[in-house]
Amino acid sequence: MAYFKDLREHIQGLEKAGKLIRIPWEINKDTEMHPLMRLQFRGLPEEERKAFLFENIVDNRGRKFDIPVVCCTFGASREIYALGLQCKPEEIGEKWTQAQLNPIKTKTVASGPVQEEVHVGDTLMEHGALDEFPIPISTPGYDPAPFMSSPFLVTKDPETGIPNVGTYRIHVKSPTRTGANFAPMMQKDAGRNWLKCREMGIPMEAAIVIGAAPNIGYVSVAKFPYEVNELEVAGGLAGEPVEVVKCKTVDLEVPAHAEIVVEGIISTAEIEPEAPFGEAAGYIGVRDMGAFMNVTCITHRKKPIWQAFLSQFPPSESSKIRQIGYENAIFKRLKYDMKLTTVQALACHESCGSVGLFVIQFKDPKQEEVWQALETVGRTEGYTKLVVAVDHDINPWDADAVNWAIALRMQPHRDTKIINHRLSAQDHSGIPPGEPIRDPSLKVEIEGSRLLIDATMKWPYPPVSLPKKEFMEHAIELWEKAGLPALKLKDPWWGYNLGYWTEENEEEAALALKGVYYKTGEKLATRRKPSQEK
Repeated sequence: MAYFKDLREHIQGLEKAGKLIRIPWEINKDTEMHPLMRLQFRGLPEEERKAFLFENIVDNRGRKFDIPVVCCTFGASREIYALGLQCKPEEIGEKWTQAQLNPIKTKTVASGPVQEEVHVGDTLMEHGALDEFPIPISTPGYDPAPFMSSPFLVTKDPETGIPNVGTYRIHVKSPTRTGANFAPMMQKDAGRNWLKCREMGIPMEAAIVIGAAPNIGYVSVAKFPYEVNELEVAGGLAGEPVEVVKCKTVDLEVPAHAEIVVEGIISTAEIEPEAPFGEAAGYIGVRDMGAFMNVTCITHRKKPIWQAFLSQFPPSESSKIRQIGYENAIFKRLKYDMKLTTVQALACHESCGSVGLFVIQFKDPKQEEVWQALETVGRTEGYTKLVVAVDHDINPWDADAVNWAIALRMQPHRDTKIINHRLSAQDHSGIPPGEPIRDPSLKVEIEGSRLLIDATMKWPYPPVSLPKKEFMEHAIELWEKAGLPALKLKDPWWGYNLGYWTEENEEEAALALKGVYYKTGEKLATRRKPSQEK
């Protein structure tokens, strides 16, 4: 199988790989489902996390559902993410790069499984509209309602017609009305489409896609330039076109093999309160004014599957998906679009919600290249607070290695820069929670700031103070011979030359290994100088 055509094939692939847990017993979607899955993100190493399939669901209103819920299927771990792309974890980056460089246009088909059942007009409420689906409460005890945590929201630019697919939480407010959390965040593409519609005096058409193949979900969470059609990048990931069907009540196209589509009209004349909701930054997102959608049609497969993301406090499924998507989209922009060939990698740190800290790895860059990349990421990425540049010997995903570079390869007065940027509603360090960061027109008024750090070496350094590689490799053999616990080595685990090391230094180290280090001592004695020069 070259790729998974839909969510169902993906679930089968997860189960075959031993990465799926089925929960056949009764479970409450409002109080038990998300807390159960949360435990693996707080109590297990990443490689042991799995996807969950809940088959027997009830809620706090006494209802029983015959629709199952799957969660953690896309990003419980990097290994699960790679399975969604049908590649090895180490091949994810190249797969993403090629998909962005070689997007494939969508293919419109006359019909698809997602429209096997249609509820519209007089039949919209025949199964309860949104009440038909077991939408979980994500943060029990704090969220005021169920939220769609894995919606792939389809909108389009009203001038160019270019579609956008993005993931924004959807607040369920009635069987036929939802909130949509893109509007206050104008750096989001759906928000830009909404503003254009408002300027034209028209509402915005939208379609919420639930339950799709992994390539759809991965591009929905990634960050691309505004003009990029995410579904074409999804085609690049799959190696063939994404099949789409026309919606029934709005002028949009959606993946034909999705599970559920909720069509609707988003007002641009009015906004209303939305949230609170547990956010990926690790705090509850407070109530704010935002857009809302009136549902006009619901289509779905027969016996559909509801898909959810486990988000909120990092690490989570959403932070893993966001991490990999952001890393590869921004890396492609720097290395290929901007031709910064010295850029080797870009890391989004998941502990910071995969948006708060970006680390750019370089190999032998010019200083102007370092600052060009730092400024680009600092001024274009919506939520980041810190952007750090490091050398190629620093693992950009390892916080310890990055901290080492920051502490010992930069001077704050020379190698840092603070720039102003819009303040994120999720960042409570800027203003106290509840105070408005924008006016009623949803335009940002208060600026925050970002810190750019050049933690690359400005000149040659002495070697890393660890034994050379051959001695560490021999030590590993001794370790295993002794039957000691399995190692998970972190870079650097052996010493290497960083340029400031002479032939004499090398010769003296060799003499020490031969046991004749007194020769060096004798040599050094001949180089004595007066302690006080005249």
